[in-house]
Amino acid sequence: MFMASLAAAIAGFGLLALRLGGVPFSILVPVAMLGLAGALFLSRSMPKYLRVFLAVLAGAEALLVLLLLADSLGVVPEGLSGYVPPASMPVGATIFAFIIFGVSRIPVIHTIMRIADRYFDSATASEIRVPLIGTVRATEGIIGCALLAFLIIINLFQVALNVRLNFFGRDMFNALQEKDAGAFWYQLFWVFVPLASVFITTALVEIVSQYVLRIRWRTFLNGLYVREWLGNGTHYRMQLVGRAADNPDQRIADDLRSYIDQTYTLSVGLLNQSATLVSFIAILWSLSSGFTLPGTDVPVPGLLVWVSILYALVGTWLTHVIGRPLIALYFQQERVEADYRFSLARLREYTEQVALLGGEEAEQEALRNRFNMIVRNFMQIVRRVMRLNVFQSAYGQANVVVPYILTAPYFFIGKITLGQMQQTVGAFSSVQGALDFFITSYSTIANYKAVIDRLTTFEAAIQAVQHRGAVGEHVALVRSSNGDLGVENLKVSLPDGRALMRADNVVFRQGETTLLTGPSGSGKSTLFRAISGIWPFGHGQIMVPDGQSMMLLPQRPYIPMGSLRAAVTYPGSTGEYDDATIRDALKAAKLPALVDRLDEERAWAQSLSLGEQQRLAIARALLAKPDWLLLDEATAALDEPTEAEIYRMLKERLPRTTIVSIGHRSTLAAFHDRRIDMQAMEDGLYAPVEKRQPEAVA
Repeated sequence: MFMASLAAAIAGFGLLALRLGGVPFSILVPVAMLGLAGALFLSRSMPKYLRVFLAVLAGAEALLVLLLLADSLGVVPEGLSGYVPPASMPVGATIFAFIIFGVSRIPVIHTIMRIADRYFDSATASEIRVPLIGTVRATEGIIGCALLAFLIIINLFQVALNVRLNFFGRDMFNALQEKDAGAFWYQLFWVFVPLASVFITTALVEIVSQYVLRIRWRTFLNGLYVREWLGNGTHYRMQLVGRAADNPDQRIADDLRSYIDQTYTLSVGLLNQSATLVSFIAILWSLSSGFTLPGTDVPVPGLLVWVSILYALVGTWLTHVIGRPLIALYFQQERVEADYRFSLARLREYTEQVALLGGEEAEQEALRNRFNMIVRNFMQIVRRVMRLNVFQSAYGQANVVVPYILTAPYFFIGKITLGQMQQTVGAFSSVQGALDFFITSYSTIANYKAVIDRLTTFEAAIQAVQHRGAVGEHVALVRSSNGDLGVENLKVSLPDGRALMRADNVVFRQGETTLLTGPSGSGKSTLFRAISGIWPFGHGQIMVPDGQSMMLLPQRPYIPMGSLRAAVTYPGSTGEYDDATIRDALKAAKLPALVDRLDEERAWAQSLSLGEQQRLAIARALLAKPDWLLLDEATAALDEPTEAEIYRMLKERLPRTTIVSIGHRSTLAAFHDRRIDMQAMEDGLYAPVEKRQPEAVA
């Protein structure tokens, strides 16, 4: 709706400009405005990120036309006439608008913008503090669009300043050639100093604004990706199904940051260079309008424009030929670097086991092999970058002298002044620099493409897992009102589809402790995970008591980094339990030595033995007080007397909690009212079978 309204406004303004007339290129300017209106109307299907660019471009073009109209009507003071842009600039702006529209139809650009629009389309309520205005409340998407638009305006304004500085260079060198001291000092103090001051100020504002946009953008997408990765057990299922999304931590932490930084840098940089190209091509065309083909008397309109375009096209093609392999190499480098970091982190987690087994040499060899992969791929990148840099350096050095070689003959025959020569050289360099954007940014673009590929494959892995859980055959959790935990017509499978175990008409009754036994690999733990809702593979129904909480304690509990308080209360929120309650839970779980260390921060997973970790998990259960507590060999690392004390304590402190345990020790039977054994059936699958249970220990 906004873009359609803006298109109508621009079209009306173009018709007004046509009626008023008097503007140089009086037909071209209104036609350009009408063309821009058409581009705006077509942009309704474009990604929002690019629509912001078009909207700002429309405002800039309207301002240009206003200045041209004011100048033609004699409203602009004579001292400011030098700041009026050439009439060809609105035409260039319209051309650039259609280029943006065309680029938006490219599939890879659409993929890139789809990720960006997850932020710029956000409807999340937010606020931002703006200097001199105060706190502004709006959706995060609107705030992001406003910041992006502001930065685009600054960049376009900087291009306009560069255009004015180009004319300053012409006038200053002409003053030097004519030995006009007054004109020289006027240009220096009354033209250059104000322009330079404004340029520096806008540069500082741009730096602050772009960092604000980047961190808000990253904060939003980081939260979004983390929620999608962790939501509904997706992170766990991705590991089970073996989706192609290695090192998700790196993709969220590093690739997302690189994506945001490079998307902004490349898109705004491309806008800046395109605006520079449009602005200076008009200047270069007019300056070289009388140039003839070297060695002949044949005039070629805009000779230097055609030379610069041809020169840049050849350079761009050669750059792509030399640098294209970098895209795959950068992708591979990100993967091997992440694999190496993960190996180091995993070694840190299992240092005790490695030391007990004397596995240091094996670990060194494994790390050395992984690091050698980094080195090999890195050296391939170095060789390719060296070739690219040699060409880019030679190309860049040639850029310095080429415009002088082209303009010197015309200066020597008196066809142009020194100031005009300097202006022509400056315009040629600006045009060449804009056309060389692809050449100078190729390494960045190659790395950017690798980052995009890693983010899109990560998204695809998440979506594939979510889609499989939504439409494929899966275990269904159904809420029941009778208070019991039931299993009906259940067949649990492995991720590859092979059936593992089956169960039908099995009921875990509320208030009745149950022991689940059976050989390793019979599906006991998998059944617990299906009951918890994180194992979807298979079919059938699990009736979960409505309104009742459930907690599963595995054999090796997860201990997060940070304070001991955070480790004990996990996954509860900060401040949910007071210190006295936490200390009491630790004492009851037979961890009295830890009660005075709640604020101590360290890697507790490495500091505590497995038995201590299991007792810490028991303390969590005492704090959470779940209605159902599933113990998956959660006391296997404890000695039998301590295990017995833990079970007695749980029965005493959690009288309303129904405990279902997995275990192999025969001593566990005494602490449960009932026993179910996983036995192999005729079809080769394991199934739960009720066993007669002796009297439980009081």
